[in-house]
Amino acid sequence: MPFQKLPITKTNNLSRRGFIKSAGLAAAAFSIVPRFVLGGPGFLAPSDTLYIAGIGVGGKGTSDLTGFARNPKAKISFLCDIDDRQAQESKTNFPAAKSYKDFRVMLDKEAKNIDAVSVSTADHTHAVAAMAAMQRGKHVYVQKPLTHDIYEARMLTEAAKKYKVVTQMGNQYASADFVRTAKEYVDAGLTGDVHTVSCWSNRPVWPQGIPTPTGKHEIPKEVDWDLWLGPVKHVDYNPAYHPFNWRGWWNFGTGALGDMACHIMDAAFRILPIDFPSEVECSTTTAWSDFFVMADYKDSCPASSIIHLKFPRTDGKGNINFTWMDGGLIPKRPDELLPDELMGDGGNGYIFEGTKGKLIGNYERPPILLPSKRMKEEALPKPTLARVAGGEAGHYTQWVDACIAGYGKVQLSSPFEYAGPFTEAVLMGNLAIRSYGMDAEKGFPGRKKLLWDAKNMKITNFDAANQFVKSEYRPGWSL
Repeated sequence: MPFQKLPITKTNNLSRRGFIKSAGLAAAAFSIVPRFVLGGPGFLAPSDTLYIAGIGVGGKGTSDLTGFARNPKAKISFLCDIDDRQAQESKTNFPAAKSYKDFRVMLDKEAKNIDAVSVSTADHTHAVAAMAAMQRGKHVYVQKPLTHDIYEARMLTEAAKKYKVVTQMGNQYASADFVRTAKEYVDAGLTGDVHTVSCWSNRPVWPQGIPTPTGKHEIPKEVDWDLWLGPVKHVDYNPAYHPFNWRGWWNFGTGALGDMACHIMDAAFRILPIDFPSEVECSTTTAWSDFFVMADYKDSCPASSIIHLKFPRTDGKGNINFTWMDGGLIPKRPDELLPDELMGDGGNGYIFEGTKGKLIGNYERPPILLPSKRMKEEALPKPTLARVAGGEAGHYTQWVDACIAGYGKVQLSSPFEYAGPFTEAVLMGNLAIRSYGMDAEKGFPGRKKLLWDAKNMKITNFDAANQFVKSEYRPGWSL
C-alpha cells in the first residue's frame, strides 16, 4: 500500500470562502459569531477565522494551542481536559474559551461551532479523539506519535482521505530548515545511494523497565479517571501514570521510540525512497529480580532497546538497513568523525551511509557531510526546497492556513498521508519489543526476526506478535 512522498513547499494563504461554498458548509460557518462583529481594525470574517477546540490542553497541549494562536486567523474556542489542574494554564491563556471534560460531549454539542481540533492527550486516546473529530468533518492536528498502534495509524490515514479534512501530525521539526538541507544534500548525490541508517535517542528520561505500580491512591477531585482511561481496560488510578509518566507504560504510551522517533527518523523517511518495512528484530535491556531470574515487567517499556528494520527501496535499488537505539545507547562513531566532533547533539541523532559518503544530523542542528572538511571542500547545493516560514513554529501556523484554505489546497509538512505510514513504520519497532522473548526457551529471550506483510498488517512467521498490531478497546469506545 504505497503512499506518495510529498514535496516540501511553503504555506500559501488562500481564502476559505470558496471552499465553504463548494462544500455546502456556508450556513454552518456563518452561524458562528465572529470575534469582531462590527468590523474595524483587526476584523476577520467568519470565513477567514479558524475556530479550534483543544483536546488535552495541559502539558504539550498548552504549547500546541499557543502555537496555533500565533496565527491571527486562529481562535481557541473550546478546551477539553479530564484534569482541571492540567487545564488551568490554557484556561488562563484563553479565558473566553468554553471548557469540557469529555471530548465526545464537546464534539456533539459544539459541532456547528468547531472548525478544527487539536489532540494532545496521552498516546492511547489519540486515535479515538481524532477519528471522532474527522467523522464530524473537523480538521485535525494530532501530537506525535500519531497513534498508539499500527492499525490505528492505517485507519486515520484512510479517514483523512475519506472525510477530506486537513491533517497534521505534531512532529514540528518536520517544518524546520535542517531536514530540507539534508534532503538537498542527498538529492544532489553527495552521499550516493544510501544503504544504511542509524538513529538514536537519549530517551527515556522518565521511568521505564520497572515493576507495575501497586497500592491504592485517591483519585484527585479535579481528575475524571474513567475518561482519562478512555479505550483502555480499567486500572486503578496511580500517580505513576498521570499526569506525565504514562509514556513508559504500554497501556498508555509508546515509550522512548514513540516519543522521539517521529522527530529523529523523519529525515530518513522524508528523504529516502522507503515506505513500509519488510522485517524487524530487536533486543532490549534485561531486568533481573534475582540471580539468574528475569523480572517480568510486561506492563512497562524497556529501559533501552535496539531495533533493526529492513526497508525495501521503492526505486528497486535493494534495501536500506535501519537501526534505532534508545536509552543512552549509540552506534559506533564513524571513522570519518574527528575525535572532538559531536556525534549528533550527543543525545540524539542520525547517520546516513551511502555509496559516496556519510551524512550526520540531528533534528535541531544542520546536517554535516563526513568527514566534515567536505563542507568546505565541496560545492554544496544551493537551497532549492521552499522553507516553511517560522521553521518548527511555522508547523502550527501552516496547519491553520491550510485549514482555512480547505482540503487539498495547501501542502503541509506532515499530513496523515505522510504521517500515517511513517507512524506505522515507527510502531513496528514497538511490536518487535513487545514480542521479544515470547518465544523464549528456559526463560531467556529469543531473537526471532519478524516478517511483515504491510498490505495486510500482519506478521507472517510468528502469529503471537499480531496481538500488538491492533488494540482491544473497552465497551463504549471505538474508532
